[in-house]
Amino acid sequence: MTGHRLGPPLEGPAPELIESGFALENADAPILHAGLNLADLAHVRDLRERGVIPAGAAARLVEVLLEAVDTPAADFPYDPSYGEPYNSRERHFVSRIGDDAGWLHAGRPRREAVRIALRLHLRRQILELVDAAAACADTVAERAYENSRTWMPDQTYLQHAQPSTFGHYLLSFAYPLLREGNRLLDAFAWTNTSPAGAGCVNGSRLLGDRGRVADLLGFSGVIEHTRDAMWQTDGLVDLLGSATGLVGAQSKLAEDLEIWASNEFDYVTIADGFSRASVLMPQKRNPYSLSIVRGASGTLIGRLTGFLAVVKSPSARSDNLIYAYGEVPRALDLSIRTTRLTAGVVRTLEVNAERMWQALESGFSQATDLSEYVMQTCGVDYRTAYQVVGNAVRSASRAGLRGLDLDGAMLDEAAVAYRGEPLGLTGRDLSDVLDPRLIVATRTAPGGAAPEVVEGMARDCRAAARRLAEAAERECTALTAAEDALVGWARGTKEQEA
Repeated sequence: MTGHRLGPPLEGPAPELIESGFALENADAPILHAGLNLADLAHVRDLRERGVIPAGAAARLVEVLLEAVDTPAADFPYDPSYGEPYNSRERHFVSRIGDDAGWLHAGRPRREAVRIALRLHLRRQILELVDAAAACADTVAERAYENSRTWMPDQTYLQHAQPSTFGHYLLSFAYPLLREGNRLLDAFAWTNTSPAGAGCVNGSRLLGDRGRVADLLGFSGVIEHTRDAMWQTDGLVDLLGSATGLVGAQSKLAEDLEIWASNEFDYVTIADGFSRASVLMPQKRNPYSLSIVRGASGTLIGRLTGFLAVVKSPSARSDNLIYAYGEVPRALDLSIRTTRLTAGVVRTLEVNAERMWQALESGFSQATDLSEYVMQTCGVDYRTAYQVVGNAVRSASRAGLRGLDLDGAMLDEAAVAYRGEPLGLTGRDLSDVLDPRLIVATRTAPGGAAPEVVEGMARDCRAAARRLAEAAERECTALTAAEDALVGWARGTKEQEA
């Protein structure tokens, strides 16, 4: 016999289920509250316009839904002992208007309302994060422009690489911020489609046209396949990936700045407002804000990984999305706050240009350009030139000299040791070849470190950031107009009934 498996449970939920599952879902009720109210209003309006709900019942539903709209989530009677948030809402509405509350179920499972509520919440957050990413990219580009002639040795593996500028270095972070901002706009396009009217898996005969609720809620359209509409999670993975990538780019910058703010480097100073003192050691000035950025990046990686582990389960399983209701919005909230923090750090950053120049002047970062000069002037292959310059650098560094101190005689001596004969460079003036500033000035190819190139890229990045912010603002304005119109209709309906 299998009959005991059919029909709704006769007994209430076990305490263990209440304390785990239902408590978990009700903790997310504040995130979903506003969206649930809007989803319910749009559903009632759609059903009333179709003649599915009697006029009186629709009016009473609108009245209690407006009460919910005007009630903060913290004051609404969400209670895990009654089940998930949808159950608490149903119980409350039944207590207010009796069986008329049951019309909310017509043509719609509870998961549809929650799916819609999640998208309504996320789309606002995404646009907020796009705006934060644009502002951060703009700040980075502005500081890069200001430092297009702040000379420094660029680094790989924390070793001097080639002469560059702090502006060119800093600008390398504006581009990934902008790219992730555009990826977030793509995630917004996915989020801003409506699952309304999808029913459980195959739609509803009550709702022949699924577009009405989508229009009422400001969605750009409907998700075409009804089962896909109810259970898809790939877009949430993309969204989490973009948010994680956005903060990951900031974490790379934060790692560098933490090193460069140390006494050993002293390239930059983190502003007071973004630092923290040690309570024990009076001399310490900790770049606390950078730890927050780095920690946020690790946390988001964990949330993305955890969500991937959850959604690997078979299709049409509640666990695919139960955890998404809280995890994804909280991940976006962390991303927003972190991105604004990074922008503040960069905006107020003090740059020690003199110290950067001292580091550049004292090193051998001009060795690559010198090798190319030897190759072109002496007619030898680059490997030979590389070995000659490398040997000369080794000897000079052991003698306590700098790259600026290299001369033709040193190169000829190194050439004799390597290839048995000099290159004829003794007495040659190498000052222009060795001057780091002149080296940077030669980097005029697209993307190069020459100051005028950096300034042009910075202007382009700032323009791109403005376009990104404007796109987010346009979308946000449209959402607000749709949501305000729906609530306005409900208030007008209530007044007419009164």
